[in-house]
Amino acid sequence: MKKKWFVGIIGLTMVVSMGAGAYAASNLTEIKAYLNHDIKVKVDGKPVQLQDEQGSVVIPITYKGTTYLPVRAVSNALDVAVAYDSETSSVLLGEKTDGVSIADGFYSMYHTKDPSKTSYKGKDYKDVYFDNTDGSRSSNFALNPKKKYQKLYLQVAAVGKDIEEISVHDSDTDTELLQTTVSIADGLKTIEVDIGGVDQLWVNAGVKDGGGIFIPLTTSYYK
Repeated sequence: MKKKWFVGIIGLTMVVSMGAGAYAASNLTEIKAYLNHDIKVKVDGKPVQLQDEQGSVVIPITYKGTTYLPVRAVSNALDVAVAYDSETSSVLLGEKTDGVSIADGFYSMYHTKDPSKTSYKGKDYKDVYFDNTDGSRSSNFALNPKKKYQKLYLQVAAVGKDIEEISVHDSDTDTELLQTTVSIADGLKTIEVDIGGVDQLWVNAGVKDGGGIFIPLTTSYYK
């Protein structure tokens, strides 16, 4: 429902927050508009308060009979990723064309670039998460998409023994976004997760004694 609502509201002209330097551009035209306190916004029938990235309330603007809603506030309400490309002056909504590796800023004690640990089935992935310690355990790590992306494509391989459960949660709301299994027979399995509007993710895998988990960071990515 939210995505359908979003498609409908895209028909309205929207504005997005940009850096101060953008306002010095020569292609801007000064106008006289009005903050419209009468406009109410509902998502799936439920009232929502539009807010900017800092959590401050934002008010719709009316100009010559057209209502303008701030892109970031609407995208947050609908859990749709939004970003601004200053090089092309483009507002980017939803899933991006090009993937962004999760390797940037990734932190874990099992993060390694050791060539003896970064290969799977003859291919060297250079930069991986590889947990092959002893004992049955929870193997977990955090990711920080920071509400910039719509999808996570996580590649996972079970080593030694099947992984009976791997889950991805929204850390802020403790909402489970996906739960699945990864068997040795799956090889390098790609897990697709909807992460629109999510600031931080928590990935957890139940790994058996004698088993391990292999995640190539360079080929796991956000879009």
